Amino acid sequence: MQKNRIVFEWEEYDSIADLGNEEDRGLLLEARNATQHAFADFSNFRVGAAARVKGEKDIYYGSNQENASYPVGICAERALMASVASKFGSKKVIEVMAISYENANKGRKSNEPISPCGMCRQALVQYEGNTGHPIRLILSGKEGKVFIIKEANQLLPLGFDGSVL
Repeated sequence: MQKNRIVFEWEEYDSIADLGNEEDRGLLLEARNATQHAFADFSNFRVGAAARVKGEKDIYYGSNQENASYPVGICAERALMASVASKFGSKKVIEVMAISYENANKGRKSNEPISPCGMCRQALVQYEGNTGHPIRLILSGKEGKVFIIKEANQLLPLGFDGSVL
């Protein structure tokens, strides 16, 4: 028998003001603003994502789009990746993605970092594999702590990829 270990590290900041990188602060603000484009009439949980794409000046966005038939909806992260791939092809590098949310449910705050769901983690890992480049993640709510993850694949250890197909 062999025992293995996976170690996960991330940076944690008390607030957006503590981020040392002005570009990171700006991208996180863009993700926070992108929550306003979400269609979340069922859950009242609006998620926004913003990304910097290699070689491009523009910021690219995604927001969750719900549907009365819940499986038909799409998360902000996957909406953003689909938008970038649709415009540039699936090999276009996303260098960094910021993700934020606004919980509009009564009495709920948006002050803890949000982490991608399992489906989005898989899609992020696949996108990293397609491009051969890590996606740095900035995770936050509308306020409060900010987490920075060096590579999206760290969120899905032992993830599934096409090598077994």
